[in-house]
Amino acid sequence: MLGIKDFSIALAYLLCILSAAACVVYGIVNWNREAETEQAQIQEEGSWEQEEKKIDENL
Repeated sequence: MLGIKDFSIALAYLLCILSAAACVVYGIVNWNREAETEQAQIQEEGSWEQEEKKIDENL
């Protein structure tokens, strides 16, 4: 098999290729997952800023 005489070496090569393919699939699936929650985070940070301004004005 491709000039590799030992099965464990061939298995190591195969597992490396499979893990790289799994990483690519995982990256494609989770490509823009953060963008869904980003808008909510921006709104939350805005409300925190408004609260901080009110507290600073009261001090």
